[in-house]
Amino acid sequence: MVPNEAGLYAVYGDLLAVGELAAGTVGHPLYVGKAERSLVGRDLHTHFATGKTGSSTLRRTLAALLREPLELRAVPRNLALPDGSANYSLENSGDERLTDWMHARLRLAVWVRPGGMALDEVETAVLNALRPPLNLAKMGGLGDRRVKAARATMAAEARAWREA
Repeated sequence: MVPNEAGLYAVYGDLLAVGELAAGTVGHPLYVGKAERSLVGRDLHTHFATGKTGSSTLRRTLAALLREPLELRAVPRNLALPDGSANYSLENSGDERLTDWMHARLRLAVWVRPGGMALDEVETAVLNALRPPLNLAKMGGLGDRRVKAARATMAAEARAWREA
């Protein structure tokens, strides 16, 4: 059960997910993040929810890496007002395929913040210790080049999007 409290979360993959996303990370988290208000809101209602790719760094990274096997297509976050942002969403059926893949292949671990503790500092320490391969921020320039390139491809596809 994921609590409705602030804390850190870690996303782990099964053997197939690790093979597709980040070889050599079996037993280690693929991604670590913080939820300043609610682990339920950040994880279940954003990261693991269909239709939220435009609001989730984790979903955008997964979509970029799984673009070909899941046949995903990037679109602007707001189809009514495409803004040329580097952030993107997915067309509806692709967003559903990504959610299904995540529910089948990923697991979530959470840590609730004790009162008064600064989550940002704890998150930074955890990232430095664990070096999760799908994190880009706070990695001191060590973010996976493959992840950055895949995300850039998706962002370019979203910027070039034209309604069919």
